[in-house]
Amino acid sequence: MTWGKTTLFFLQLFWTVHHVTAIHRHDIYPYGMFYGDVTLQEGDDETSEVITLTKPMYFYEASFTILYVATNGIVSTQDLPMEKQYVDDGFPTDFPVIAPFLADIDTSKGKGSIFYRQTESPTVLKRAEADVRRGFPDATFTPTHAFIATWENVSAYEELTRSSGPSNRINTFQVVLAYNEKDTYALFLYPEDGLQFFGTRPKESYNVEIELPARVGFTRGELSYFFFSRTEGPYYSVTSNEQSVKNLYQKGNIGEPGVWLFHVGNRYSFQNVVPAQHEAVLTKAPPVRDAVFPDEDYTDTDEDEYSIDPDFQEPTTTEFHEPEQDSSLLERLNQEAPFGQSPLQPSVSGPGEFPHPDPRNLPPEDVTQPQRPLPKHAILQVYPNRVKDVPPHPSGGQVFSVEEKVNFDSGVIHYSTDNKETCERFQQHCSQNAHCTDYSTGFCCHCNSGFYGNGRHCLPNGAPHRVNGKVRGTVLVGGTAVRLDSIDLHAYIVVGDGRAYTAISEVPEPVGWALMPVAPIGGLFGWLFALQLPNSLNGFSITGAEFTRRADVTFYPGNQRLSIVQTATGLDTQNYLNVDTHLQGSVPFIPPGATVQMEPFKDTYQYYPSLITSSSAREFTIRSAENGEETLTFQVKQNITYRDCSHGHRSGLETQELRMERIFVMYVKEEHILRYAITNKIGPLGAGEPEPENVNPCYSGNHDCDTTAQCVPGEGQLFSCQCATGYSGDGHNCYDVDECAEGLSSCGAHSHCVNLPGSHRCQCESGFEFGFDGRTCQDVDECRDQPCHAQAFCSNGPGSFQCQCQTGYHGDGFQCHPQNGRPKTHCEQHRDSLQSGNGGVPLVGGFIPQCDEEGQYRSQQCHGSTGHCWCVDSRGQERAGTRTPPGTPRMNCDEPGRPKTNCEQHRDSLQSGNSGVSLVGGFIPQCDEEGQYRSQQCHGSTGHCWCVDSRGQERAGTRTPPGTPTINCDEPGRPKTHCEQHRDSIQSESGGVPLVGAFIPQCDEEGQYRSQQCHGSTGRCWCVDSRGQERAGTRTPPGTPTINCDEPVIVPPTQRPETVCERWRASLMQQYGGQPNSQHYLPQCDSSGEFNPVQCYGDSSYCWCVDRNGREVPGTRSQNAVKPACIPTVAPPTMRPLPRPDMTPPPAGTLLLYAQGQQIGVLPLNGTQMDKQRSSVLLALHGSIVVGIDYDCRERKVYWTDLAGRTINRASLEPGSESEIIINTALMSPEGLAVDVARRRLFWVDSTPDKIETANLDGSDRRVLFEKDLVNPRAIIVDSPTGTLYWTDWNREAPKIESSSVDGQNRRVLVQDGIGLPNALAYDSTTRQVCWADAGTKRLECISPNGTGRRVVQSNLNYPFSMVSFANHYYYTDWRRDGVIALSRDNQSTDEYLPDQRSHLYGITVAPPHCL
Repeated sequence: MTWGKTTLFFLQLFWTVHHVTAIHRHDIYPYGMFYGDVTLQEGDDETSEVITLTKPMYFYEASFTILYVATNGIVSTQDLPMEKQYVDDGFPTDFPVIAPFLADIDTSKGKGSIFYRQTESPTVLKRAEADVRRGFPDATFTPTHAFIATWENVSAYEELTRSSGPSNRINTFQVVLAYNEKDTYALFLYPEDGLQFFGTRPKESYNVEIELPARVGFTRGELSYFFFSRTEGPYYSVTSNEQSVKNLYQKGNIGEPGVWLFHVGNRYSFQNVVPAQHEAVLTKAPPVRDAVFPDEDYTDTDEDEYSIDPDFQEPTTTEFHEPEQDSSLLERLNQEAPFGQSPLQPSVSGPGEFPHPDPRNLPPEDVTQPQRPLPKHAILQVYPNRVKDVPPHPSGGQVFSVEEKVNFDSGVIHYSTDNKETCERFQQHCSQNAHCTDYSTGFCCHCNSGFYGNGRHCLPNGAPHRVNGKVRGTVLVGGTAVRLDSIDLHAYIVVGDGRAYTAISEVPEPVGWALMPVAPIGGLFGWLFALQLPNSLNGFSITGAEFTRRADVTFYPGNQRLSIVQTATGLDTQNYLNVDTHLQGSVPFIPPGATVQMEPFKDTYQYYPSLITSSSAREFTIRSAENGEETLTFQVKQNITYRDCSHGHRSGLETQELRMERIFVMYVKEEHILRYAITNKIGPLGAGEPEPENVNPCYSGNHDCDTTAQCVPGEGQLFSCQCATGYSGDGHNCYDVDECAEGLSSCGAHSHCVNLPGSHRCQCESGFEFGFDGRTCQDVDECRDQPCHAQAFCSNGPGSFQCQCQTGYHGDGFQCHPQNGRPKTHCEQHRDSLQSGNGGVPLVGGFIPQCDEEGQYRSQQCHGSTGHCWCVDSRGQERAGTRTPPGTPRMNCDEPGRPKTNCEQHRDSLQSGNSGVSLVGGFIPQCDEEGQYRSQQCHGSTGHCWCVDSRGQERAGTRTPPGTPTINCDEPGRPKTHCEQHRDSIQSESGGVPLVGAFIPQCDEEGQYRSQQCHGSTGRCWCVDSRGQERAGTRTPPGTPTINCDEPVIVPPTQRPETVCERWRASLMQQYGGQPNSQHYLPQCDSSGEFNPVQCYGDSSYCWCVDRNGREVPGTRSQNAVKPACIPTVAPPTMRPLPRPDMTPPPAGTLLLYAQGQQIGVLPLNGTQMDKQRSSVLLALHGSIVVGIDYDCRERKVYWTDLAGRTINRASLEPGSESEIIINTALMSPEGLAVDVARRRLFWVDSTPDKIETANLDGSDRRVLFEKDLVNPRAIIVDSPTGTLYWTDWNREAPKIESSSVDGQNRRVLVQDGIGLPNALAYDSTTRQVCWADAGTKRLECISPNGTGRRVVQSNLNYPFSMVSFANHYYYTDWRRDGVIALSRDNQSTDEYLPDQRSHLYGITVAPPHCL
């Protein structure tokens, strides 16, 4: 090689190595709808809705929790004024601004888009951390949160004239705010060719050709000065003229043109913005044509290598537009690119459009192969090491990515301790009920035992759940656009049964009727919390509480289309899910008053990493007076994107089948409430339908577990009930555990515990706030908000602060005045002496008196550290009884009045809680009229009561559990013993109703356990020790001689032998000499002698989990107040699926019995007047929906139908009786029920198969009476003396009332004209007429059995459901009033009874003391 060629080679090589290119569009941070960004509304002067940050961000020295994004190229920490107040002015602005390009920007008529989002993506955070390290090498900064705003292809505002057209100049730029609990850094990114205009003309330029350069920089805004004055805050400007604006993409300050980095905030000390100093200048490298690079394996990636496969998309694929995309879907793919460069990002062609390289042109090791085929409408995105200037794929496809296998030797990304996501750095992302596990490529969160979820969010197994949110959007109904403006959505889910109830309030009437078929709105919650069949997972177990669900609903034949976007944003402070719903599009018109019926159906869900999809078609029937019956169809296509953890083991799910077995939809016109009720189960695809008699009660819902309990299936029909985590009880009755009262909370220093249903939360004390881990309370630096006077010093302290006037000024620190010739008053001398402290050092935390302008003591003084306030006299002496604790309303010290007592101060301090917010679930003391403690105090949440002394201190031994008789605290008496408390707690369980069939311990006259105990229901007896514990070998079955419990008992050889746990416990007791102390370990055994799953040392919180043999489960030891959540390894005793209702023996006399969902109520009659004071619950039937009800006066038994359990049941009113199921097969929707007392027969209607059946009262001799010419049979009655059967059929096209003989003969139509919804039916034995109450016509009418004498009794009913006739009155249940209405036959008197528990009432019957 000649010298000249050598020189040329090295010169060209030099230019190549030092060539610095500007950042490309696809190299800025990921943005667009596909990443979950929100799009700002088009316009010339638009501002986003308030963006609430998940954690505070420091800007300058102040902490901010909200942001706003504006059209004109800025982000602010407060709501913005109109643009004319700032857009044409220079820096600084009078409000806080982060300005990557402040100019008069216009996005009207599709001229560009503005995107923004906040994210906690580890990939984004790692990239930001690397960018900060490039600009500030010595900084120790690990961001925990980021906010990204992107202005894409936006235009300058232009006033078009006839002689000038649009300039077509567009700009693209981006701002990234990365922050943690201490620091905030801002990145401004200006891609190559991203700035085509550098300023804008003022709107009021009066035809003067001037252009204002864009302003780039930061301003703190105006700051408070004194009390009513403001001063200009610090600011930092990057640009000053047009050339400096051009420099934005030509230069940079972290080594890459177009990238600018600034330190913009710090928690402790911050004067002004600090820019990075690593300058980069854009250069143009000459083309290197002839240079040879020996021994180098170099490949240039040219854009021609990447072409689009025109056959990839099938022409028949339906295009499915997406309004947004979730940020988590492609973020893992960013890990495949080194820092400083990014995989393919949205191109210049528009948001959501991505370049599509052809996988055939890539080396085999660079292609990520999915383990499963993608949906047909998805375009697989694969990423080489570096792709430049790749053309975008054609529009019309949906871009998804599936990454399952990564070749870590391919050079794509190298994991090290510097960039690996570890539990040590990111454990705060896991739920407090989860544990973090490190894997080779990162960490994952996993819910603890007893909880379910995705690890980031975990909920207790079996506990019911609630969802709260807002519904927004615009829906077109019959050509009329109806706007939904942040109306409330609430859902309640009985997780143990998979029942989801959704209610949307304040829905305008036109759209309320039209949205009835759109059950997919509430269907989301059904999928999230569906009852899990074996080998399946519901939605929440996969997605947790953060995801985006998008559904596209198309109605046929009208082709109306509705888009549903539901975004879950996490769990709130009550541990409830937050979901916001956005509706956009059109729906078919549905006439007012119509009903919608939807049949059960199945939907198949496809599962991919970070993506779940489904597509289904469904039918629904509309019944209306105007159009009769119409059947329409809609198609639902949906996808759910969520954050998937790719580092650990995946569930392996590919497909699941969601079964929606019961669907009820309703719009309540009077209340403007739209309701959906759906019963959901999820299981493997194609599992088949087992016979009903072979379905375990846990899966059929035919069990009696509490709604806060989990049904655990056993073999065959066996099951057991376990209270959910955070609840205690036997599984049939579960009660919330107050972790705060029992010392089980995990709250740390400077926080207090707030009890929640099934859990608790920690709340920081006044003056403290949660750190970035969300669990540790840190001191709030009040001084950063400059609360003191401008001429005062602020001293921060733990939980408080102190203000002190500077030298030459006097005052309380909040107001400071120059010293003058007036001598100091006593107050000023007192104040200044304390402010100067010892040797001129103020006493931190000490009280500083406050003086007024004349130097006199202010009538009210407050302690700056403790927050206590009180009134003083002119000498500064405290006035007795005026002191109030922090957060409570202060006394008016200028008005005379009785000072607050200690009780009132105590009460008011708790009612105001922290920062004026009352503590939910906390105890509030009760004071009498004179302000003294009432002698008896009760906890409003837990129901416990106790006696107190004059100081409010609890008197030992007086505490009683909820529902038990309380002690007379005004009379001295012996406190309740353990036996008495045990007995009274069981006798008063379930809201004061004793548990039928439950064991009630017997106590002697001194309150001690009787040595012999007997079960009143089973008849078994046994001996107990002084603690009430059964003595082994003493139990005798009913009817056998009992053992003398006062004599020693020899255990018969047939008695159960001692278990390992019991033997171990006995041997240790012997070793401890029979008296173990609180530090000794004793195995804890359950009633069956097996090891309790949780074992602890004595009374300590040093606990661990054990297996069935008592061996410790590794990794479960806990030394804090929260015991480990251990799952029993030995199944608890199981039972047959026979419900055991809670019953109260009814009072004597004539009774009204009514069905109310999960209970049967009793309402005594005093003559014909309802005795409301003596009303009570007769039967508590958990998990049931009681509809039809009737009474057999001969045997004093009540019969009812259970719509949820699909059973017919009965129970005697005699004390000690138990309910029994008499029919539990081949029932679908049993509703109305009638008892023929004379013939001992039972009649009922089944509204799903549309038939009427009969059987003997014990369920035998069952047969079908009618199964034709029935559409919606509802009510049925029998006139025993004549043997006539009557029933209603509320078929909307042809409603009717029919009759026949009890053997099915002589069937005929009694009434078919002038009726609408004949729900209720009764026989008036006095007038010998058949009467009905019609929810359609709102009338109560009667007619003779021969069809004559029809008359109207009442024509102004609300919504009757069921009715009974007694004496000269009609009693009916009403769904509008949710009560029982009494109406005299002559329509002269009415009365109503509204139960305390408001819900729909169903059937009603009369139970006389003897047959009439």
